[in-house]
Amino acid sequence: MTEPPVTTIVIAGGGTAGWMAAAALGHLLEDGYRIHLVESEAIGTVGVGEATIPQIRLFNQALGLDEDAFLRATGGTFKLGIAFDGWGAPDESYMHGFGDVGRDVGLIAFQHYWLRARRLGLAGPLDGYNLNTIAARAGRMHRGDPLTAATIPAMPYAFHFDAGLYAAYLRRFATNRDVERSEGRIVRVERDGEGGDVTALLLDSGARIAGDLFIDCTGFRGLLIEETLGAGYEDWRQWLPCDRALALPTEAAAAPLPYTRAIASAAGWQWRIPLQHRTGNGYVYCSDFTSDAAAAATLTATVEGAPLGDPRPLRFVTGRRKQAWQRNVVAIGLASGFLEPLESTSIHLIQSAIARLVKLLPALPVAAALRDEYNRQTAFEIERIRDFLILHYWANGRSEPFWQACRAMALPDSLRARIALWQEAGVIVREADELFTEDGWLQVLAGQGVAAGAHHPLADRIAPQDLGDYMKTLDLLYRREAGVMPRHADYVARHCAMPAR
Repeated sequence: MTEPPVTTIVIAGGGTAGWMAAAALGHLLEDGYRIHLVESEAIGTVGVGEATIPQIRLFNQALGLDEDAFLRATGGTFKLGIAFDGWGAPDESYMHGFGDVGRDVGLIAFQHYWLRARRLGLAGPLDGYNLNTIAARAGRMHRGDPLTAATIPAMPYAFHFDAGLYAAYLRRFATNRDVERSEGRIVRVERDGEGGDVTALLLDSGARIAGDLFIDCTGFRGLLIEETLGAGYEDWRQWLPCDRALALPTEAAAAPLPYTRAIASAAGWQWRIPLQHRTGNGYVYCSDFTSDAAAAATLTATVEGAPLGDPRPLRFVTGRRKQAWQRNVVAIGLASGFLEPLESTSIHLIQSAIARLVKLLPALPVAAALRDEYNRQTAFEIERIRDFLILHYWANGRSEPFWQACRAMALPDSLRARIALWQEAGVIVREADELFTEDGWLQVLAGQGVAAGAHHPLADRIAPQDLGDYMKTLDLLYRREAGVMPRHADYVARHCAMPAR
């Protein structure tokens, strides 16, 4: 019997995207596939994504990674949500905590009962009805079943970690599973003269890496998807005007807290991400409203802890490739588009692209219908995340010129319709399998002061006394649960402390 043909998948570029793809494909695709990654140590990586969302746990579990070992190797800490400081108003802060907000009653979403209770003076801010937020603010952490009451849901969580160390960890994982690696700079891309597919990558060493399916993980450059195939780019700067960032790691100045901070600033926002061995800091800003020098001065003046270098600049254009999959090339990571890390979605978009590719993995030649479906799903996902990010900017309460311009922007139709539903009826609708849930949208809308004009009439069926008792009970249950959790820093030290460096 003849051996079945082997399909060679070539990944152009390493970094987080390249090694996530290599690890997943090397682990999930066995007989009949050969995975080959090409990267150059001389080409730096952006190192995108020190903060993640809970879906990263599904990716790690699919690979069979030991969670504590992974955290030790990457300097990781736990993440329960994101605190948005100064977005609604300069002196205000709210949190987008993972997990449920309150409890739905029957078919009616919790926000309708909360809206009514707030109008009657029977409920506190929304933060009091999300276990993750209460635990995060208290600096507490716990995994697994609840400690005080079986009716309390387990807390979802994500991670902060060093993206460079994560890529190195996955590189070891992948190469132990027969993923091949070639070192070298790509100097030429060969194409089929008839169909136009990519056939091989030529390296500066003279090596020729041939393949059947190519994954472009070459970052913003998009060597295969854009420079070679000309997929085109959809520019979203009219809605997300920030176009530059500075990254500055510092020494850890305090025990790490289990949440990311997104701190509004004069011309953008700053991130603060606590790792075990350092703190990640950065300033995402719009060059129309501040200079690079002023942005660097703002960042260096506001970080906590001694800087571990100079601010590292990054320039970008928010948007997406018009076709993430063109011919036999699939763009993943920054090669497919860019959304600023306001809601920590960079690594998730890599993860979801890999999962989508595996589900739609083609026989050869690539079927046009599969490619079209991949592109449709990719566009839907990133456009809905885009809308969620725009909401943060539009719903601000700040006075600086940058923020005034954000309030005055013309919104995409999809976002304008969603805001109208909330403002007129207190309704939030999650469309299909978009990433952010109703609870996520609720926390940003309420946290930044977008008022709902009404609540569902069935929420009026509960007597005020019962409604008030319900709100108090939820608050007390969650605060009691968080109160018995160990401190986050102690939890990390006990389970996944990074070896001394």
